[in-house]
Amino acid sequence: MAQRFDDEDRDWPQRPWIMAAVGAVGGLIVHLLTDGHTGYDQTFPVLKQAATAFTVVATIAFLLTVELRRWTWAIGFALGWGAVIAMIGWFTAQYNRMPEIMEFPFLSGIVAVLIAAPLFQTARDEGAWRFPYERLHRHAWTDAVIGAASLFFTGITFLLAWLIATLFDVIGIDAIKDLLQAEWFGWMLGGLAFGGAVGILRERDALVATLQKLVMVVLAVLAPVLAVALAAFLLSLPFTGLGGLWDSDIPATPMLLLSGAGAILLVNAVIGDGRDERSPNSWLQRSAMLLLVCILPLAILAALSMGERINQYGWTPERIWGVVAVGIAIAYGAAAWWAVFKGRADFDEPLRPTQTKLAIGLCGLALFLALPILDFGAISARSQLARLHSGKVTPEQFDWRAMAFDFGPEGRERLKAIAQRGGPDERKLADEALKADNRYDVKVVEQVKTEQELDRYLRKIPSDLQLPANLRIMIANANFCRERPCVLVQANPNSMVLAGRYHDNGPVEAIHYSLADGQWVTARPVADAVADINLATARVEIRTVERKQLYVDGKPVGENME
Repeated sequence: MAQRFDDEDRDWPQRPWIMAAVGAVGGLIVHLLTDGHTGYDQTFPVLKQAATAFTVVATIAFLLTVELRRWTWAIGFALGWGAVIAMIGWFTAQYNRMPEIMEFPFLSGIVAVLIAAPLFQTARDEGAWRFPYERLHRHAWTDAVIGAASLFFTGITFLLAWLIATLFDVIGIDAIKDLLQAEWFGWMLGGLAFGGAVGILRERDALVATLQKLVMVVLAVLAPVLAVALAAFLLSLPFTGLGGLWDSDIPATPMLLLSGAGAILLVNAVIGDGRDERSPNSWLQRSAMLLLVCILPLAILAALSMGERINQYGWTPERIWGVVAVGIAIAYGAAAWWAVFKGRADFDEPLRPTQTKLAIGLCGLALFLALPILDFGAISARSQLARLHSGKVTPEQFDWRAMAFDFGPEGRERLKAIAQRGGPDERKLADEALKADNRYDVKVVEQVKTEQELDRYLRKIPSDLQLPANLRIMIANANFCRERPCVLVQANPNSMVLAGRYHDNGPVEAIHYSLADGQWVTARPVADAVADINLATARVEIRTVERKQLYVDGKPVGENME
């Protein structure tokens, strides 16, 4: 029985061993590059970060795409994309003051690689720049299934290794445990397991194709559920209005875009690789058509949501990337409507070649945006400064942290100009932001906001009570006075009690502060909570109360008994 999906792909019995070796070597190289650098280590050299990105991308790209047929193409593809991602990572890590490589341009480059892989595999199989949809779609899904299954196998391998190590450790043999605790061995084992799993699965990709079809069948069953839900949501909006959508605690734009992405996924599960693979169930076909129709309205709502945020708060790099995502969703939604208009019940026939063109365009767009051609930080810096100079925000409300650490060289240059030639308040705040060693040291905005909220919402008893600076900070951090009334009562010169709510409809709770060695500290939270009290007008007093409680060796134990 043939185990290869494509008869032109020759069997390669040595593939699992070769792939395991490639993965192990790649893992060892990653260890050598990252040794001594963990977490958010600011000493991790940019060049090493770029080299690590090259190694990871080149190794995984080679493992997932190589075949005996035109195997040199796979080497070129892996090395080429590894070099591109390394260059993107090098620019990304150097862009902001903090050398962080995992930012939007780098992630955009990774998206470009993920889309390019099935495109490359299809062109390799064809031996030319041709992308028949059935082959392209199959490669995309097979890569996803093999990649996910290989990651799962890698996790199982580590669990099994630790089980074996624990068994031997029980009888006094700890060599295996010590080996697993060595970073170099962990990286090599991970690479070996992942590469070996890819090799085994790729040699049996006919079985993987069957698994892929099974996954698509299961996902297709969900199409009617999501289709009805999205249609009901969109039809309800004229009656409910958009206010709830904008005021929700869940960000509207990501939610709408994820809904659109889910619709695209389920549509492809229904229509399959080709007309022969399309689900024969008429209800599933109608559900797929309804999902296609819903994508464009969802994208337009996401655009309105993003526009509202930009109008309120100006441009930031994150919002520019959000606009890009919205633009892609609108393009796909428009293509979906065209496919429904063109094909009616056979909407999948015009949709498939359109999806191929969109995939090629998205790959090119993701790569273009990843390269240091457009400076999103400069656009954002100009937008935020325009809001400051126009008076839309005060110097105290301005996001100095983002200007110093999120907007790249342009942001810091603008800060330097403000520190030299701005108004008195602006110069002071800009100078503080420039002197900060990291973004978390810039706390101007939070301090000013909480100070303003305390002055507005905090009720003091007695009313002329003076608050030391450290006590004000502690009260602000308690979150009782965030846009809601709270009350601070002085029990005696060395003791105060703060009463308030953690959220609007919550019960009133209290925190006890005491003076120790000249500094105010949190003594304890008061356990009892009461509801239905208007703290802005309620009578507040301190009473002496008798109580019964268990004491052991003169120390109270447990709660009050009465």
